[in-house]
Amino acid sequence: MFQRICLAGFFCWVSLFAISQPKIDPKSIAPKMQWFGDAKLGIFIHSGIYAVNGVDESWSFYNKKISYTDYMKQLKGFTLRNYDPAAWADLIRESGARYAVITTKHHDGVAMYDTRQGNLSTVKATPAKRDMVKPLFEELRKRNIRCGAYYSLIDWSDARYPGFMKDSSRYQVQNDYGRWNQFRNFFQAQIKEINAQFNPDLWWFDGDWEHSAEEWESEKVRYLILSKNPNAIINGRLQGYGDYATPEQNFPVTRPPFNWWELCMTINNNWGYQHTDNNWKTPYEIITIFVDAVANGGNLLLDIGPKEDGTIPEEQVNVLKELGAWNAKNGEAIFNTVGGIAQGHFYGPTTLSKDSATLYLFVHGKTSGQIMVKGLDNKINEITVLGSNAKITHKVVGKISWSPVPGLVYIDLPENVLDKYVTVLKLKLDKPVKLYRGQGGL
Repeated sequence: MFQRICLAGFFCWVSLFAISQPKIDPKSIAPKMQWFGDAKLGIFIHSGIYAVNGVDESWSFYNKKISYTDYMKQLKGFTLRNYDPAAWADLIRESGARYAVITTKHHDGVAMYDTRQGNLSTVKATPAKRDMVKPLFEELRKRNIRCGAYYSLIDWSDARYPGFMKDSSRYQVQNDYGRWNQFRNFFQAQIKEINAQFNPDLWWFDGDWEHSAEEWESEKVRYLILSKNPNAIINGRLQGYGDYATPEQNFPVTRPPFNWWELCMTINNNWGYQHTDNNWKTPYEIITIFVDAVANGGNLLLDIGPKEDGTIPEEQVNVLKELGAWNAKNGEAIFNTVGGIAQGHFYGPTTLSKDSATLYLFVHGKTSGQIMVKGLDNKINEITVLGSNAKITHKVVGKISWSPVPGLVYIDLPENVLDKYVTVLKLKLDKPVKLYRGQGGL
């Protein structure tokens, strides 16, 4: 994942989107992006040898926290002895996720599948002697969950790769183009074999910031993928040749100006498993982050970091189960919806049905009593609480008969209908939502 130091959260958010300007016409890819826009929730899986010692995935040796030699010794401890792809798929389905993305190769160059491009893989170089990707994709597809492949373009274990120039043994592309071309042939061959073996529904590239689109041959890479599966979608980290944006960790204050985007978020502070990282986000925190992403027209790609034996930490399991229970109760307001009304009309997240005739309000925490909606130029036919179908009352205050300005809607939310995390109110409107955006009457 992207771990550059940013001066502030906002700068980091902007820089992540600025990594590659899209060169793909959104209208041309809209039909195949529909499932992604409806899916809302994906599970990111960072599984790799870095879980053995619990160090930063690849970045630990790049940042000199550990020597490269000691980092690669972790190959000997990666066993996957308790890896159960069916159990993983069951948990992902229980969370409510519609897709999952697993690392096929991180920046350390260790392939998590049976690559034919060298011997650095979990199959050939670890005691696990297992391909992680194939059995998981098989189990996910049995459950109608879309399958995504994370792939790092950079490879710090390959001597043909020029690296970040931290190591004097590395080189610059312009000084040895033949060597660089050998590396391009290597990584494109891996992309071809992943495509052939697993046919991912989604490609999640990483590391594109190190070289230009021309140096990566990004347009060619896109063609290699789509020639096999024209409906595959590609994330935005291919120097402008992807389909959607992928900010990580930092949340937007206002709605991003993108057709499709996905917030990548960890459950603690790290992508991969680290036994010393106990800063777990609570189910409430994850659910509110999820709701805000969806209300702003995006998805959440929620990360889990399995242990070296293939088990998922119980704290992560608990979050996914609690998220799933909440989704089972409130999913109508999440899945197959669109981002909600503009900020200022309601002090909280909102979503809309695709026909815009149903408005969903998300009330965080234990808020009860009266809540307010401003500028709603609709008649409300009915308000119910998702999960209980309890009907609740409302009144309109300040409406003047001769004025086009709508009144304020006050909704009575009793304490006995509150969800323990986020309560969802369903407002059935008389017509597609219409909002007053003026300055008020005279």
